[in-house]
Amino acid sequence: MLEQSLLIKLSSPGIADSATSRFRQEYQAYQALFNAQSPLTQQYLLTQANSLAEAIVHGAPGTHFSLPDQVVHPGSSTDTMETESIPAEQRTQIVGRLLDRVSHTSIQALLVRRFSELEGSLNRAVSTSAGMLRYAVARHMIHNMLPAGKSVIYASADGDDIPNQPVEKDTDLGSAIHSNTGAQSTTNLAEDGRGELLVPYIEAARRFYLPQWVAFDNHGNLLQNTVGESEACIASMQQYMAILNSAIAIAPFMIADELWQQKRYGMLGQLVNQGRALANYQSQEIIKTIQHRAALHRLDRGLSLSLPYFNDQKLMVEDYRFDVIPAGRVMFIPAFVVLAVRVQGVKVAQDTSMSRSTRRYLLMELSALEESFLR
Repeated sequence: MLEQSLLIKLSSPGIADSATSRFRQEYQAYQALFNAQSPLTQQYLLTQANSLAEAIVHGAPGTHFSLPDQVVHPGSSTDTMETESIPAEQRTQIVGRLLDRVSHTSIQALLVRRFSELEGSLNRAVSTSAGMLRYAVARHMIHNMLPAGKSVIYASADGDDIPNQPVEKDTDLGSAIHSNTGAQSTTNLAEDGRGELLVPYIEAARRFYLPQWVAFDNHGNLLQNTVGESEACIASMQQYMAILNSAIAIAPFMIADELWQQKRYGMLGQLVNQGRALANYQSQEIIKTIQHRAALHRLDRGLSLSLPYFNDQKLMVEDYRFDVIPAGRVMFIPAFVVLAVRVQGVKVAQDTSMSRSTRRYLLMELSALEESFLR
């Protein structure tokens, strides 16, 4: 990173000395430094950032980049800027050599390490350009690689660690036909190509940050055509969050970026909400399958369950596995499920490896499973 003295010169004065304010100070410093470059240098850095961001997202085994031929950086005296050329032999950088590939180190980790090495250079032009490229890569990932959604507010249910219940606002009551964030655009063939028809999302989807990735309504009903499509929606949201997290891994100070904060808040709440809905839907399908097979006496040779639940720390659907009936010739009776679920409920309640809200929702799924076999 830039030396602290250089950061202070370029950032706003009077910021409190805390972790958040230091990130904000550093963010503002790089933002000001990037804006101080010539348009040609800015475009060069953005082109390099685009290529590196794509390599990170796609997990390329290796990549390369070039530093600009010259940069503007803070001078030795206060409030002055100097232009300095970068030595030709230090401009081209190759990341991801054979040994790195053998060790399976990610391209993201390799880039972070290379940026740190370059920022530690005694040549101020090299260290400055590396810091600006770090900023440009993270900014490109946040601002250009991810769609922006609508303004949302989430509330927390009892025991929830992450707000994920959309709060309806007065502006949500209008027609989605007049909102680009609440509708998808399709060509209106019936109008002889005279324009585009905005096809509104249903109300349940419009409550969220990105309606196109909403797979379930607030009652747990499937909005997509198939479960596979709903899983694809979850995967898209997970990729969205992964890119936001990668941007912070590249440049931690980008948490001070307002758009990063907005996108993370909007997508995190939506992913948790929809991930839980998917897990609950799959759990209900499992219950139906058990009941159907039990009616046909196809569970008399043992029963093991993999109950889906959404882990809000890992942001993914996982399976909670347990045995109901050991393998063997044992006639199935519903009481076996009830007893097994109660035993697992005690274990889950004491499992501190899960977050409080993850435990709560898994216990709710276990309770639903128990109730279905108590009837």
